[in-house]
Amino acid sequence: MLIPNYSNNTLECGTDEAGRGCLAGPVTAAAVILPKDFKNLILTDSKQLSEKKRMFLKPIIELEALHFGVAHVFQEEIDSINILNASILAMHISINNLKKTPEFIIVDGNKFKPYKTVPHKTIIKGDSKYLSIAAASVLAKTHRDLYMDKIHEEFPMYNWKQNKGYPTKAHREAIQKYGITKYHRKSFKLLAADLKLDL
Repeated sequence: MLIPNYSNNTLECGTDEAGRGCLAGPVTAAAVILPKDFKNLILTDSKQLSEKKRMFLKPIIELEALHFGVAHVFQEEIDSINILNASILAMHISINNLKKTPEFIIVDGNKFKPYKTVPHKTIIKGDSKYLSIAAASVLAKTHRDLYMDKIHEEFPMYNWKQNKGYPTKAHREAIQKYGITKYHRKSFKLLAADLKLDL
């Protein structure tokens, strides 16, 4: 059973990201402030949920949250400032997109930079411990997946509709065969060690 809040603050925000390990597309973050009495028996870390369950939860979270924000940081920025900084930037922008500034921030993982003067706590596996981080993980994942579905139409040969930009064998083989797109992260190792790509 996930815990509603880490602190006693009414406006405690959970934040998480999706897409850090992908070869293409943005890293996407969400920030969610849930009511203190929020309950949901299905909600947990998005990685433990099926796509169907994540898409089922998305409108519930968006309707019942006090506030939520979502942000993409795109591949050009990832290549410029590196994926860790881009992930933290996406979380900061998603918090900016909340209608109210949180009083406390809980972050999935162990890396974060202070947001304004708001106190924060990093929590390893926080998305499987706290409801607001789990909700943020679901929104980050679903919003990013919908974006990858959209750009799949432009470049169907990479099968982003299925792999969402992650480094599957088929995705790497498509990069080997067709080269890279404007959506690929050039700072990432796009091919397996035994494959070569002329950039």
